[in-house]
Formats: sequence, structure tokens, C-alpha cells
Amino acid sequence: MPGDPVVWLNGEFLPLSSAHISPEDRGFLFADGVYEALRFYPPFGDRPGGCAFVDEHIERLRHSLAGIRLEVDGLEELPEVFEGLLGRNGLLSGDATLYLQITRGAAPRAHTFPEDGVRPTLYATARAFEPPYELWKTGVEAAMIPDERWGRCDLKTIALLPNILARQAAEEKGAFEAVLHRDGVITEGSHTSVLFVREGRIVTHPEGPAILPSVTRAVVLRLCRRLGIEVIEEGLPLTDLDRVEEMMLLGTSSEVMPVVKVDGRRIGEGRPGKVTRQLQAAYAELRP
Repeated sequence: MPGDPVVWLNGEFLPLSSAHISPEDRGFLFADGVYEALRFYPPFGDRPGGCAFVDEHIERLRHSLAGIRLEVDGLEELPEVFEGLLGRNGLLSGDATLYLQITRGAAPRAHTFPEDGVRPTLYATARAFEPPYELWKTGVEAAMIPDERWGRCDLKTIALLPNILARQAAEEKGAFEAVLHRDGVITEGSHTSVLFVREGRIVTHPEGPAILPSVTRAVVLRLCRRLGIEVIEEGLPLTDLDRVEEMMLLGTSSEVMPVVKVDGRRIGEGRPGKVTRQLQAAYAELRP
């Protein structure tokens, strides 16, 4: 990637060093905005490559925007924006990630919405990505952290301070991810979804305000049903963690990540299990 990467800001491609946002932007002042993150896969063999599950990400973006009552036009043009970012940054031949953020725009600071006519701020970047091949093989450790987020976790907002604090706590414990729990029930990770295998069936928290409607999770649950793996959408009690045979984290960059240990305690046999391997293989087949 060039030393000064190209970004996209309010409809214009420009060098990062030339991109400027007002200090009165409500994203800066209030975290008043939403975001999406996508994976780009390079061409491989007979596969053409491309951004994965673009339509699903844009649909979730629409859900988040509606949830914060922000109307934005032109979302159908985003795939072209992503392609432009990848090309201008020389990223079309390797793995990459894309990040899109939309805020309510710049206006004098007030706790009410600004008057009509304030233009939302749209910002997007593309970066090279190194897939975690070894971790997919060996599995990772997670740490259990209390879920202290707000009550609308189904909206992918940029107000991520509780997630950051949880992820930092996990980092300080030497863990790959923070797995969150509320009222004695496991919800999701700080930036991933969580699936368990118990008695050969997938168990995962039901969708709703307590978790993000993960694109990767939705894809994997469809794969489960296609493969004949029973899915139970219910929160797993913390007290049942020792009874699960397998555990995995799902996310745009994590894909299907095995968890082999939580807070120093082994999950199942302490290595990636049969169902996890089956889902990893099936997910890999869906890449562009």
C-alpha cells in the first residue's frame, strides 16, 4: 500500500493526509454514527475474488441507520466505492479489509438532532489484511468479561468504548477475545459472535437487542442447517460452559475461529473439534 493511502470521504477519493473532518462532527463529539467492516478476497484458482457478502453488510447498515434515525442516500453505490478504494490502494491482488463509517455530520454541539440540511459524513478506507491461518488451525483462548454495553447492541454504532475496555481486559489476560456475559448468560464477543457445540448441536444467543446481527453468524447458521446440524438459539448460561464440547468465534476477519480455552480452562478436548472443522471448510467454500 502507498505511504499515503487513498481514502474516500463524502464522495471523493483523496490521500489520507488531505482528508479532514470538522471537530464539530457528531461522530467525534457524541459517537453519533454507525459503521461496517468487510472482507475482500483476492482471485484464487477459478474463484474471481471480491468483497464477501456485500448485500448483507449493506442491509445491516440500513438497519443501523434506521435505528439511529439517520437517512442517507446512495448506499447502492457503495460496492463501486469499495472497488475504487481497493484499486487505488493496489489491494486487488491480496487479502484486504474495508471500513465504512457514517456519522450525522458536523453541527454545533447539542444533545438534539441538528436541523435539516446537515450533511452526514461518509468515510471509507481499505487496508491489507493478513489472515490468521495458524490460529484457525490451533484455536485461541478467550476471557469472560461482564457485558456492560448499552441496550441496543443490534445496532452497529461507533460507540464502542465498552467493547474496547472488554477487549483490552482480555488482552491483558493473554486472551484473543473477550466473551461477554450479562445476568449469567453469555451474549457475544467484543467484536465477534459466539457459537457453542453441546451434545452435537449448535447453541447461540438469539438475535435481538442483546447482540449484533452478525453477517458471518447468519451465514454459518445457514450452513449448519444445510449440513444437517441442529441449531438452538438460546443464551448459554455461564454455568454450562464446562459442558460444551466445542466453542467458536465468528466474524468478518475471524471467519470461524476455534476457541480451545476460556480463562485457562479447556473447552472440550482442548483442540478444534469436528463441527468447527466442518464449518470452517464449508465457510471457506463460500468465499468469492
